[in-house]
Amino acid sequence: MINIVLIDDDVVSSFVTEKFIQRHIQQPFRVFKFSSAADALKEIYAINPNYMFVDLLMPQMTGWDFIENLDSVALKSEIYVLSSSVDERDIERVDESGKVVRFLPKQHVQKSIREIFSC
Repeated sequence: MINIVLIDDDVVSSFVTEKFIQRHIQQPFRVFKFSSAADALKEIYAINPNYMFVDLLMPQMTGWDFIENLDSVALKSEIYVLSSSVDERDIERVDESGKVVRFLPKQHVQKSIREIFSC
């Protein structure tokens, strides 16, 4: 069973991403959705996801705060930043983070999800 975590305060974006995952993944999976990064951080180790899709701009705790607070030794998740940000600094930060696999623009989520889950 593949565990997937979506962290996004935008309900529509989260719904759309989940639908694209359902369409493109071939193995049994479960999706855990969080609208708050702080809430996700409380449960993330119990879920032990294979994949995480994290929005950057959220109230209370940003996606970057969430990623920085993760113990990457305890989790072996593939982390993707899923954002509508067009700020080059966010893309550069993904490249420098060492924890994030790739920056995924929300406007291209279908193509990105297809690439990730095509086996």
